[in-house]
Amino acid sequence: MIQQDYNPDPHAHPGLHFIAVVEAVKGALALVAASGLELLGPAPLQRWLAELIAHFQLDPDTGAMAWLAHAINPGSVHLAAGVALLYGIVHLIEGWGLWRAKAWASWLGCIAAAAYLPFDIYAFALHRHWLEAAVVAINLLVVWVLARDLRKRRE
Repeated sequence: MIQQDYNPDPHAHPGLHFIAVVEAVKGALALVAASGLELLGPAPLQRWLAELIAHFQLDPDTGAMAWLAHAINPGSVHLAAGVALLYGIVHLIEGWGLWRAKAWASWLGCIAAAAYLPFDIYAFALHRHWLEAAVVAINLLVVWVLARDLRKRRE
């Protein structure tokens, strides 16, 4: 078997480019969500949640939806926006690193995708729906592509 050296040219890694685009889109959507939370504030969220509670005829004083309705305040909206902002920035940086075929980005993406796998597998075991199966398959594929990239770098 002929051993090939790792090609540092980013264009030699189309799998990384595809994952980079997905990560960049996730990051951009998170930044839009963070901006929306900051611009809208808690009032529209509380109104939309009250409409959901009324539409589904839920008890507005007990349960998870009631807890959520009481938890929505300016501080919690700022916290959620901050978390979304951080999530977005991390995914944009990861996308940039994967596009440039950086090893640290492959590590970051591999660890992040692998961290989601137990939750995805649990959701599939619980619901046994094609959508959950697709999510598990896609995350396994992402982990495989990034782990393969890291393995090729070590050879």
